[in-house]
Amino acid sequence: MSTHVDQLLDELVKRLHDSLDDDLVSVVLYGSAASGDYQPEFSDLNVLCVLRVVGVAELRRVGKAVEWWNAQKQTTPLILSLEEAQNAADAFPIEFEDISHSRRLLHGKDMFAAIAINPQHHRRQVEHELRTMLLRMRSRYLTTLGNEDEVVRMMARSASSFATLTRHALILYGETVGTQKREILKAATARFGLNPLPYETLLAVREGTQQIVGESVHSLFSAYLEQITRLAQAVDKLGKMS
Repeated sequence: MSTHVDQLLDELVKRLHDSLDDDLVSVVLYGSAASGDYQPEFSDLNVLCVLRVVGVAELRRVGKAVEWWNAQKQTTPLILSLEEAQNAADAFPIEFEDISHSRRLLHGKDMFAAIAINPQHHRRQVEHELRTMLLRMRSRYLTTLGNEDEVVRMMARSASSFATLTRHALILYGETVGTQKREILKAATARFGLNPLPYETLLAVREGTQQIVGESVHSLFSAYLEQITRLAQAVDKLGKMS
């Protein structure tokens, strides 16, 4: 990542600590910025803050720091209480596994070094997220039919989510895979028989090496949805087998 990004993160941590003092237990960077796959145009700086407790008083104290962070065009940090960080892995198995696997501790105590994920909870959330992704993309497509550039951008932005869910589907099937998108794609092609071309095209769009225009946009969208559907079906099948 760039020096500018590091400076932003340092300033955020300073503002959070100035606001919360000892009530700030931990600040963690996760997602693509922590895994080495950060693309400034499409990636967010995902930050999670663990506070000793989280109530209205604490949220008000942290408000100015978050307002500043949002003004930098960054996504609002996730705010967890210490109790939630210790006990909510069963509710958010995807998120907790991702943070456990790839994170950068920015401040305080590492709360995610030893997290146990329940496979049944994990499988259910992966299938839920894949099917939700399909519903959202269909809906978004209907509202952007007249703007092919926006359809392309929607697909490109979704590529990180699809990579994450694909990685988790592979984990459910006993595969060991890193967080690099092309590594995940290669493993998923072998395991699930996915067509790699739609996703490879979207990665090229994200990297600025390829443009998609005209009818090709709709063909790409169709092929991309087919891969998401296949993956959802594979995860559903695993649930029926267990």
